[in-house]
Amino acid sequence: MSITVFRRAHIVDPSRGVDEVGTVIVEGRKIVAAGKAALNQGAPDGATIIDCAGKTIIPGLIDARVFIGEPGGEHRETIASASIAAAAGGVTSIVMMPDTDPVIDNVALVEFVLRTAKDTAIVNILPAAAITKGLEGREMTEFGLLREAGAVAFTDGRHSIASALVMRRALTYARDFGGVIAHETQDADLASAGVMNEGLYASWLGLAGIPREAESIPLERDLALARLTGGAYHAAKISTAMAASAVARAKADGANVTSGVSIHNLSLNENDVGEYRTFFRLTPPLRAEEDRLAMIEAIKDGTIDLIVSSHDPQDVDTKRLPFADAAAGAIGLETLLGAALRLYHNGDVTLLRLVETLSTAPARLFGLPGGTLKPGALADLSLVDLDEPWVVSESGIRSRSKNTCFEGARLQGKVLQTMVAGRTVFSA
Repeated sequence: MSITVFRRAHIVDPSRGVDEVGTVIVEGRKIVAAGKAALNQGAPDGATIIDCAGKTIIPGLIDARVFIGEPGGEHRETIASASIAAAAGGVTSIVMMPDTDPVIDNVALVEFVLRTAKDTAIVNILPAAAITKGLEGREMTEFGLLREAGAVAFTDGRHSIASALVMRRALTYARDFGGVIAHETQDADLASAGVMNEGLYASWLGLAGIPREAESIPLERDLALARLTGGAYHAAKISTAMAASAVARAKADGANVTSGVSIHNLSLNENDVGEYRTFFRLTPPLRAEEDRLAMIEAIKDGTIDLIVSSHDPQDVDTKRLPFADAAAGAIGLETLLGAALRLYHNGDVTLLRLVETLSTAPARLFGLPGGTLKPGALADLSLVDLDEPWVVSESGIRSRSKNTCFEGARLQGKVLQTMVAGRTVFSA
């Protein structure tokens, strides 16, 4: 059985409130020690010893919102290629969205994803199943059977459910099966032909805008239904101060509600669209700077529970078009940690809280293994140099698609090694 000893590592483990220098020992697939108590523990015979002086070990990231092309859009991303990109970004588990062709709305598709992942992926791929058949917002899927098959959550991915009755039923049934409803809210009528945040900048560019209310009105409805049903509701990607305030009120009322934010809405604002840069056409759109700052505050005060990459690969044919015609979405698995660490380096968010939103919280929220370095847990971890600068370049991107918002960006914090169940799946 292989043994790896990480010596003199800065260990950050939010699951135990640990932020200290110590030793991490991995034996086979599991962690057997992690903390300063293990500092002077002798290394077993034949162990691989890694001196981590100045480097940080964190639980592997769990990215709770990842779109993958397979099945049906393998030219954009396969389960295998997404897993390679994830490993390079320190991500050890992916919650895969059901927006595929065909849609992951039945047991056979959940089993296909799990089987393909087992055969081809180097990180954990965890399928989320559709709430409604075909993502059409009308007829509900078989929650019980899908949970049994291995679906970790229910979501209609990029699609918002217009019917309050369908949402009420979904929350009720998911509650009975111990499932979470993760919903991205955008009112189709209010958003209409909008392609970026509604405001002065959109007017200058001559582009149709999406008002903040397009996000907050269906969100308020969902939060009211979560209170009514007692179901577990996750606002998958909020982007406005208005939405954060609504979630905070629901939490204060005792509703079983959580929320997430895309790294793009934390790192960028509407001005980054520049002169019609289609890689910055996203859903939800990049908002005003005051909304971005409100997202950071919401992470600090616990209103927002987790940060996601919202990895959404698009190829050249769908991105190199006029801004209004381009597909929405950007990749993000490889840049998630580096971009998030900006908040730590700026002094906006503590490292312990940041790692919690990226790893421990998604594990807790969706009932997943991982998100911890406690002894006895599977060794899903990342070794990171928090201070090493690097520049995002298209040639260095491992994803099949190259539509990143961070092309040419200088990031600080590089993943040196990623381990999944004790096996090294990435080494810089």
